Amino acid sequence: MKGMLVAAGALGRIQTETPALPEALRRVGEAILADPAEAARSTIITLAERSGSSPATVTRFCRVFGFAGYAGLRVALATENGRAAQANWDAGVGHEIGPTDPLDAAIGVMAAADSRLIQETAAQLDAGTVAKVAEAIVAARRVLIFGVSTSGAVALMMGGRLRRIRVPCWSHADAHEALADAALLGEGDVAIGISHQGRTREVLESLGEAGDRGALTVAVTSFARSPLAELSDLVLTTASRETTFRLGGLAAVHSQLFVLDTVYVAVAQRTYEQTNEAFELTIRALESHRVERS
Repeated sequence: MKGMLVAAGALGRIQTETPALPEALRRVGEAILADPAEAARSTIITLAERSGSSPATVTRFCRVFGFAGYAGLRVALATENGRAAQANWDAGVGHEIGPTDPLDAAIGVMAAADSRLIQETAAQLDAGTVAKVAEAIVAARRVLIFGVSTSGAVALMMGGRLRRIRVPCWSHADAHEALADAALLGEGDVAIGISHQGRTREVLESLGEAGDRGALTVAVTSFARSPLAELSDLVLTTASRETTFRLGGLAAVHSQLFVLDTVYVAVAQRTYEQTNEAFELTIRALESHRVERS
């Protein structure tokens, strides 16, 4: 992978990526997820026994997620468990919404899941990588953002926000338009591909084309070892917490928006005067389309 894994936010990444791991490593991940607090207290031998594996397998699992060994993972799990307990993040998390549940109960489950999702995404987000992406966007001649389906809607939203502050940005949910614009990029430009699993063929093709033309390529994905991440210069990982009726990519939308919002804020910080002037001009232009307050 061109991008670098981030050790922070380990629990969210373990939850997202464990199902795709080989069987021996998957058992270690499942044992950790079954009781993260106990895993944070356990020795490597105890966790190996609980997962039906070996200490060497546990060490290999730790390295897959960016840790030198089990000690580093234990510290990360203990830190996250402490933050979760203090903030009461787990209230309502993991509850299923039934067809006859009261709406207020469903709203509570959704709010708890989404709150935890954003916290997990923030914990694993690398501020240095966000800064690099923002600086590249500020300096770029052209910025291209693309995705398919729900990720395409996220791309269009981010593109609109950047254009609002005078960033020369093109955003697409159409694969052909994205691929054509990717072919027109060059050295110093930026291409951002959004895909929950990082396996969407159209996004891979467009990001690959942009990279071949010399553009800086950025992946926004929940899977740090996905084909999209492997293809990219920089990787911004998102958490994904599935709930009833919101699976896969739908569950990742809020975290995708959060990650891209951090990039947008970092760009606005670096173009402060330009951004404020753009806000003033666009607000004034749109004022006539607003109904007066009564």
